[in-house]
Amino acid sequence: MIRPALAAILLLSLSAALSSCGNTARGLAQDGRDTSHALDNATHRILGAGSKK
Repeated sequence: MIRPALAAILLLSLSAALSSCGNTARGLAQDGRDTSHALDNATHRILGAGSKK
């Protein structure tokens, strides 16, 4: 009785850990895309302000 319960607990822990890793990877990818877009927008604003003189 103890071994199946222990195996279930270990399996649930492993699945939770893998799910967390997947969420972290997706979050980092989204942060990278957001940073890239923000940098691109800032660059266009700076270049646009310089050309209006």
